[in-house]
Amino acid sequence: MDPLDDPPAAHDDRRERERARRSDAPLGDDDLRARVQRVALRQQQFEKHVAAALAVDAPGLEVMDHLISTGPATPTELARRLGVSTAAMTLVLHRLENAGHIRRERHPHDGRKLVVTPVDGSRDRARELVTPLIEGVETVVQAMDAAERATVQRFLDRLIDAYDDALDHSGA
Repeated sequence: MDPLDDPPAAHDDRRERERARRSDAPLGDDDLRARVQRVALRQQQFEKHVAAALAVDAPGLEVMDHLISTGPATPTELARRLGVSTAAMTLVLHRLENAGHIRRERHPHDGRKLVVTPVDGSRDRARELVTPLIEGVETVVQAMDAAERATVQRFLDRLIDAYDDALDHSGA
């Protein structure tokens, strides 16, 4: 059914739910869509907070995340992981290096290559910012019994599938 064919009352209800999803207004007990949207919005807010605290832009934060999570990498590896050109990655790395967040060193086995590594202080500050969220999520998960965890896991798996399907259909 096309949402444009809905009666006016349905449009009003949909707009009201959209406003609630984007605010801190109370949500209905069964409004899972609003809660999912709020989680996505909070994730965006959190990433902006971390980026601002580290004084980096969004691509720089993504690079830092990869370096901290997976360890040192070459600029080409980082460009491939983030789906950007090597030229674009070079610009991001210049900004990060100028801000004192990374260092580029010769590859230990292939002197023609560079390896990008996060600076200890920046890595430690990023972990300091993210650790409360990680611990909070862990507390929530530990408070659930096995049946609750299984239900949430199935829901999240299906949600991930919905995102993957949408990406597949959009040609991304």
